[in-house]
Amino acid sequence: MGLPQLVVRLVVGVLMIGHGLQKLFGWFGGHGLEGTGQFFDSLGLRPGKQAAVAAGAAEVGGGALLTLGLATPLAVASLAGAVITGARTVHLKNGPWATEGGYEYNLVLLATLFALAQTGPGPVSVDAARGTVRKGFLWALLALAAGTAGSFAATAIGARSSDEPQI
Repeated sequence: MGLPQLVVRLVVGVLMIGHGLQKLFGWFGGHGLEGTGQFFDSLGLRPGKQAAVAAGAAEVGGGALLTLGLATPLAVASLAGAVITGARTVHLKNGPWATEGGYEYNLVLLATLFALAQTGPGPVSVDAARGTVRKGFLWALLALAAGTAGSFAATAIGARSSDEPQI
């Protein structure tokens, strides 16, 4: 049937696209590249505007792939990287609860992404139509590992950039 995967892919994918468009263009009440870039600079993700482009592209691209059910492990890795970076740089210090600015929502998204990577996109997906479904525990683990590595790489690059003189 595949209806559960389709519903989850559509909800998470479309919302992540919107989240990225907030960063990139200021749509849906977002702050656009300038505002998001300044915020990222304050987090040590430098240069902030470039980090905002990368985060927005990861969210829009990963969200689009997830919505379509195309290259699902890549979609999960892209979105997991953005979600993990947000959790690490903004929410972790606040504890688990979202009411206190915590990482609760990030953790729910990561669990959802892991589940989609493990179960696959379902039969109503581009991957299924093409016969290229990649799913299972190993794919899910690899996707989260790639997202985690991307998150740590982004913050390491930002930290290194903040050590350099800004012109």
